[in-house]
Amino acid sequence: MNILVNLPDGFFTHPDLTDAFARLATLGTVRKTSHNRAEEIAGDLAWADAVLMWSWPLLTDDLLDGAPKLAYRGHLDINQQGARIALARGVPASVSRAGFSPAVAEMALALILSTLRRVSDYHAQMRSGDEPWVKAFPGDIDRRERELTGRSVGVVGFGRVGRRLGELLAPFGCALNVVDPFVPDAVLEQFPTATRRDLRPMLEASDVVVLCAAANEGTRHLLGREEIALLRPDGVLVNVARAALVDTDALVDRLKRGDLFAALDVFDREPLEPTSPLRALPNAYLTPHRAGGVIASVRRCVGWLVDDLEAALEGRPPQHPLTESMLPSLDEK
Repeated sequence: MNILVNLPDGFFTHPDLTDAFARLATLGTVRKTSHNRAEEIAGDLAWADAVLMWSWPLLTDDLLDGAPKLAYRGHLDINQQGARIALARGVPASVSRAGFSPAVAEMALALILSTLRRVSDYHAQMRSGDEPWVKAFPGDIDRRERELTGRSVGVVGFGRVGRRLGELLAPFGCALNVVDPFVPDAVLEQFPTATRRDLRPMLEASDVVVLCAAANEGTRHLLGREEIALLRPDGVLVNVARAALVDTDALVDRLKRGDLFAALDVFDREPLEPTSPLRALPNAYLTPHRAGGVIASVRRCVGWLVDDLEAALEGRPPQHPLTESMLPSLDEK
């Protein structure tokens, strides 16, 4: 079997992925490439019986017509366009994007706690030497510094990330306000404090709102100016999903009022421009798109694709198949 692995160069040299590539080598002849464009991958794809890759370059019908031997494809992630093409052609495909979910959910929890308890503020103040030591306790307590326990948390998108976040929030006794038209009732019933809500009632009812949904036609600017105005005074907005879910200009305007906190891991343009107004807002807590970026995520994502390729060769069902039901949870592009 000819196995094409098309991933960024760093995957091939990282010591934590050595075992996964060694397993692949026992299954066939492995060719490692880092193509970004269709014209680059075409020749190698024609050679391959199986391909493991991220979501780019998009495997169009033209490319796949030129790869008649391709019998399996595994993706770390895939967008709606690529998924529809794959499903229509009927070649077995796996998607391991859920391997990022545990880390993303943990980052969401970290950002919630850090924002409510002003952890990064205190860290920066200690570094600069102007930290506010207690002088008139409890009168000098900032009422905007709050505990998470017992707070209401809105979750937009209750897929793998949202559900794992729900599990992590359980010890805090948080009421979960879930916005997701696709999540089955049977799933929500596994979370005793969860209630299905429409978007606007959720915004009005939640102390913390966490965005975990994909960016597609149905979610672009899900939080526009009117929705952002509904967020509670001194509420917390966390985005570990996609920047396109939020009208950034409207968010900046609300943040400038000083009555909202936002913790953002994703941005309209990345890297974030040095001149972005978000950088100057003390109530905007920013991280450079690192939510899923721990090596455990990468090991899971690559390892699961190798598992599913082995399963395909042995006639067993895959554990992470691409299915029609996944489409609403995928980014449009």
